[in-house]
Amino acid sequence: MTKIIVIGGGIAGISAAARLSDDADVTLIEGEKALGYHASGRSAALIEQNYGAPSVQALNRASVDYLSDANGGYLTQRGLMIIADTHEEAALNDDLITMGLERITPSDALKMVPVLDPNKVAFAGYHADAHDIDTDRLMQDFAKTLRSNGGSILTNQPVTGITRTPQGWTVIAGGDTLRADKIVNAAGAWADQIAMMAGIRPVGITPCRRSMARIAAPGGHDPARWPMFFGVNETWYAKPDAGALIISPADEDSVEPHDAWADDMVLAEGLERYQNMVTTPLTKPISTWAGLRSFAPDRTLVLGPDPDQPNFIWCAGQGGYGFQTSPAASQLVADLTLGRLSPLPVEIVDALRPDRLRP
Repeated sequence: MTKIIVIGGGIAGISAAARLSDDADVTLIEGEKALGYHASGRSAALIEQNYGAPSVQALNRASVDYLSDANGGYLTQRGLMIIADTHEEAALNDDLITMGLERITPSDALKMVPVLDPNKVAFAGYHADAHDIDTDRLMQDFAKTLRSNGGSILTNQPVTGITRTPQGWTVIAGGDTLRADKIVNAAGAWADQIAMMAGIRPVGITPCRRSMARIAAPGGHDPARWPMFFGVNETWYAKPDAGALIISPADEDSVEPHDAWADDMVLAEGLERYQNMVTTPLTKPISTWAGLRSFAPDRTLVLGPDPDQPNFIWCAGQGGYGFQTSPAASQLVADLTLGRLSPLPVEIVDALRPDRLRP
């Protein structure tokens, strides 16, 4: 049986490892003490099928049945709304087209989110078919599948060395030496560093910080049924979460891979943009944090064998799409790793392969 090491224990790595474990001997290595420690544990976790590049949208559509039905389903209806001030109508129209939203009246917007300022919200768009994802249970179920198939999960074991051998690969992690026929690189913000460690050319993965604040439910309202709501051009967004509200400036500042924290100035600017569109005073955040969204140069995922070394498989560049694409992306990685045909259209598979990023 093919031995495969998956490096990275976020949603990309654990989902790929679970899919591969049906037909391979899989060991997942995570440098932190728990799965989902970095970006996956800090995600707003929404699926909107019209979000992202065409190849991302194809993965969204191919993932929604799994997210809806597998293991009782992982989705809860949320909805998505964009609001605009009087001078922002042109930008709103662009967003409506890009994201497939329908225009609604300001009064309809205020009915859904009663804290919006009627003197500021001049235009709005809405799409009901956006859903929260139960990210914790999704990751736990992928881990359960991996273990039930005989796979292993090694946490708190950072990778410090990778060597190509005639038999495959040798990986040094946490002082232990592991051997495998193939490596799946699902290291998120560190994907290029893992590649270079293995002697593989990087593909240009750029980590970008996304800052978040959690505030108490504004004005004593219960936001449980509110949609996620955005400013035009995604300059900020707010999302109900367990009786509170998560607000983000939707920042994407490129940074080096690290254990991210919120930039206070950037966060304050985003909170001010939110405050300008609501009537309730902004309260002191309950907590703040940040995660790293990692993008390839063309802002779509990098999935499949490296063209220079086919036994090194990329599963990287998820950006903000990791959870919503994970069922289809992980199946594609498994199919390409094990030499199977993918049910996805050929043009979509080609748009996701690392080959496109090689000169």
